[in-house]
Amino acid sequence: MGAKFAVGQIVHHVKVGYRGVVFGVDAEFSLSDEWYESVALSRPPKDRPWYHVLVDGAAHTTYVAQRHLESSSDLRQIDHPLLGRYFESYDGRRYELRDVH
Repeated sequence: MGAKFAVGQIVHHVKVGYRGVVFGVDAEFSLSDEWYESVALSRPPKDRPWYHVLVDGAAHTTYVAQRHLESSSDLRQIDHPLLGRYFESYDGRRYELRDVH
């Protein structure tokens, strides 16, 4: 099963309720087993995509299993202090990655 969401896409966490923007996608879980055991309490599958997300209205990021995300119907811009590090613009639907070259 491939990634359902793309970098720059605004997503909604279905269990916790926050919105955010995807800034990284892993085809499979890539953090430590210790992190998984202590944080991923619902034990989402490790062999499916996981996403790095800038949380709207906060200063932290999250690492979320695909099954906990959906496309956000609220497309207002995200408020996060690291937004400019990863993205250069917003077209009203998605964020455009900053050119790192």
